[in-house]
Amino acid sequence: MIRFVRVFTLLLLTNCLSLLIAADQGPHASSFLSNGVTAHRGDSGRFPENTLPAFEGGIDVGADWIELDILRSKDGTLVVIHDRTTQRVGDKDLDVADSSYEVLRTVDVATDFRRRMGKSIEECPAQRIPTLENVLRLVMKQNRTRVSIQPKMDCVGEAIQMIKRLKAERWVGFNDGNLKYMAEVKSLAPQIPVFWDRGENTNIDEDIRIAKQHGFEGLVLHHNAVTPEKSQKVKAAGLEIGAWTVNDQPTMETLLGMGVQRIYTDHPSLLLTLKEEL
Repeated sequence: MIRFVRVFTLLLLTNCLSLLIAADQGPHASSFLSNGVTAHRGDSGRFPENTLPAFEGGIDVGADWIELDILRSKDGTLVVIHDRTTQRVGDKDLDVADSSYEVLRTVDVATDFRRRMGKSIEECPAQRIPTLENVLRLVMKQNRTRVSIQPKMDCVGEAIQMIKRLKAERWVGFNDGNLKYMAEVKSLAPQIPVFWDRGENTNIDEDIRIAKQHGFEGLVLHHNAVTPEKSQKVKAAGLEIGAWTVNDQPTMETLLGMGVQRIYTDHPSLLLTLKEEL
C-alpha cells in the first residue's frame, strides 16, 4: 500500500511539473498553421498596408504568416511602415527617422489605399502607423499565425530586445535581403526563423551556401527568378523555397507547380483558395 501511494504521488508530481513547463513555454509550435501563405504587409489587398486592420485581416483569413516592415522614429520607437517617408501612403510627407512617434501618428496612412480603391472615409476610416509592439501584442493573442519582421534600417538589435522582453520569440520570424541584418538575427536569437530574400539575378548555389552557413530557414526568391531546378536545389539543401510578391492567380499556379512552398502576397485569401483547389 505504501509503495502504491509513493508511485501515485510521483506520477502526480510528474504531471504537475509537465503542466507547469507547458504553461511556461506558452503555445506549442505545432499549434501554428503551416500553409505557405504569407500576407504581405498584412492582408493589404483588402486593407491599408502595414495597419492593424491589415494584420487582423491576415490572421482572420488563416495565413500562417503575416509580414511587416519596421523603421525607427526620431524618439526611438520601432514603427511599422515600409517607406522612409509617409508620402506614398499618407496625407502628409514626413521623414520617419526625423519625426517623433507622436508626430507620425498624425498621418492618415489609409489615404493612398482609400484613393486607389475609390472608397469614402466611412468605408475606409483613417489609420495610424502602429508600433512593432502594437502588432506583437496583437499576434500574441492567438496561436495560429506568426509575424515576419522586415527591418528597413539597422534596428535588428532593438527589435530582438523587444521580442525577448515580451517573450514573443515563438510568434516571430525575420525576412529581408540584407545579409548583415539577417545574420544579426541569428547571432542574437538563433531560435528565430529567418527567410532570406533574394533578387532576380541571384546565384542560387552561393545563396544556399550562405543560408546554410548562417542557419537560415528559407530562401525567398523574386518570383521571376524561380525555376524548377532552383526550387529543387533549395529543398534538397533542407531549406524552404519561397517567392515574393505575387498577386495574380496564373503566376501563383505556375510557382506552386514548380514546387514553391511559400508565396508572399497581398491577397492571402486568393492563394489559400487556390491551394485548397489544387
